[in-house]
Amino acid sequence: MKHGEGASTEALAAPRSQGKSVLREYAEALIIAVLLALVIRTFVVQAFKIPSGSMLPTLQIGDHILVSKFLYYFQPIQRGEVIVFKFPQDESRDFIKRVIGLPGETLEIRGKQILINGKPLDEPYAVYGDWSVPRLGDRERLGPIVIPPGRLFMMGDNRDHSMDSRIWGFLDTQKVKGKAFIVYFSVKSDDIPYTSALPSVYYVLSHPSMIRWNRLGGLVH
Repeated sequence: MKHGEGASTEALAAPRSQGKSVLREYAEALIIAVLLALVIRTFVVQAFKIPSGSMLPTLQIGDHILVSKFLYYFQPIQRGEVIVFKFPQDESRDFIKRVIGLPGETLEIRGKQILINGKPLDEPYAVYGDWSVPRLGDRERLGPIVIPPGRLFMMGDNRDHSMDSRIWGFLDTQKVKGKAFIVYFSVKSDDIPYTSALPSVYYVLSHPSMIRWNRLGGLVH
């Protein structure tokens, strides 16, 4: 029995003498978690918050969306997709608009009608407001213009209140960050006292009336 007891004691004691300290284990786990988060944010998915109404009614002010950053490694950008990109006039800012014209296509705007290669484009997502309010640039007439290779023509769904390709021109496809695919959180913008792209747990718990529950989990079309 003494030999067995000694072996048992030795077997239990070995991991303590050879194992890592609790502090070191926590530190390594934290480093791994941070690295994984950075990889996911850089290459897989990233969260964004909608700060303006240029994409109404598709995206509301206060919507929090997830953007797929790896999708376009496997498939080309398609018309109608809602994408996040670096603003051509200030690449420190991110914009979100809808893809309207693709490389090589001939685009023309006549009032509320968009023509692609001479054919009317069906746009159930587009809305037009009061044209009596101040607007940027000529929204009623453009083209026909041929979209150059590697470029896109972008427009906001809220047509009379969107700074888009009608103002700043074509978007370089290399500036695209990814495709918006889901609204994972949404709050009433007038009540938001924070600016982070990640929702505050405090306000979720203490101000549930702020949350637009019916928008949570909605796909971006």
